[in-house]
Amino acid sequence: MASVDNKGDEEEPFVVGAASVDNSETLRNHTKDVHILSSAFLLIFLAYGAAQNLETTLNTKDDMGTISLGILYVSFTFFSLIASMVVRFMGSKNAVLLGTSGYWLFIASNLKPTWYTMVPASLYLGFAASIIWVGQGTYLTSTARSQARDYHLHEGTVIGKFNGEFWGMFASHQFVGNLISLAILRNGAGGTTSGTTLLLTVFLCSMTLGTILMCFLSKRDDRGEEGPKDSSFGLCSSLISLLKSVITPLLDVRMLLIIPLIAYSGLQQAFVWAEFTKEIVSPALGVSGVGGSMAVYGAFDAICSITAGRLTSGMSSITWIVSAGLSLQAVVFLWILKYSSTGGVLGILYPLLMAAMLGIGDGVINTQLSALIGILFKHDTEGAFAQLKVWQSASIAVVFFLNPYISLQAMVAIMLAALVLAAGGFLVLTIQIEKAFSSPS
Repeated sequence: MASVDNKGDEEEPFVVGAASVDNSETLRNHTKDVHILSSAFLLIFLAYGAAQNLETTLNTKDDMGTISLGILYVSFTFFSLIASMVVRFMGSKNAVLLGTSGYWLFIASNLKPTWYTMVPASLYLGFAASIIWVGQGTYLTSTARSQARDYHLHEGTVIGKFNGEFWGMFASHQFVGNLISLAILRNGAGGTTSGTTLLLTVFLCSMTLGTILMCFLSKRDDRGEEGPKDSSFGLCSSLISLLKSVITPLLDVRMLLIIPLIAYSGLQQAFVWAEFTKEIVSPALGVSGVGGSMAVYGAFDAICSITAGRLTSGMSSITWIVSAGLSLQAVVFLWILKYSSTGGVLGILYPLLMAAMLGIGDGVINTQLSALIGILFKHDTEGAFAQLKVWQSASIAVVFFLNPYISLQAMVAIMLAALVLAAGGFLVLTIQIEKAFSSPS
């Protein structure tokens, strides 16, 4: 987040005397909620993220792991269309709480992976994921606006700071979860892997703790204030709200220009989960080595998420940070096109270096996308974050369904084309916003 060069950015109470006591209490409450939300997501996603990384390498029979993830993200895409309405009805805190149940059931279904357990769990997780992520974006933005309003801070700076903390903690789930995988899983004879049941049990315990932690979040009305939310409305207004949440953001040219970057963010994540782990890491390091490489990915993802969040102060900083992340990932994709597996130390080092570079790009893109949406779409936060998840999950589903049928080189070519399109759309958006701010009122 933007560094604290500005005295206006220091978190001092605005008024003195008795009122400052109330403000100090409010400050502690806002930052406490960010810490709780970030920690709870870390506990839940260290389990889910590590399990997802292993899905395409453990459940290989009839491509069940890959197809299950494809079904999951198709479901995620569909339910993201109605997620903003569900979050408005339930409130963001209740939405993230309910959302955790889908992740728990998905991990549990992997204890006995069959089509009869994996497909229903994947379908339900699509619904749960849509509301947990729209709820998360809405809750975090609401909290940041409360902080900015109460202490007269720059709103974009606070949104960037809170997103930096959240995505830094969230990104570290890859580091922590995959280290646990690395410690528990063992490569056996004939390509088998042992320790899977113990690993999934540990993951279920972690998810349960994360869900309990979320119960301590303050309830907010999602406009930046604490308190109960009136969720009573009729069927007609519900349908109108649904149509508005789906269609209205698409009438905004800014959203249309962001969509290619949103879609690319999903593609590059799915590429790491489905292609990179299977085609680059597993041949060089084995199935148990997937955990180690993804721990490296998660560590750099987390560090860069926190750093990017602290450097964010507005559109100008977002532009430079996103451009750097996209450029770094472009280098990795060009490298993979010419890459051939080698033995010795370099054969181990190259996949880890690629993982680190991909993690840096992911940390930058996720942090800046959330901050950008929070800054640009103040009047329809739920709808904007729903669009984020619609396009992200749809692009992720594309990768998982294409994965069994196309080569690594073809997938990399698709990634490079999507990256160029995303960079172009983002550049046009930046120019438009700069023109709007520079034009006389």
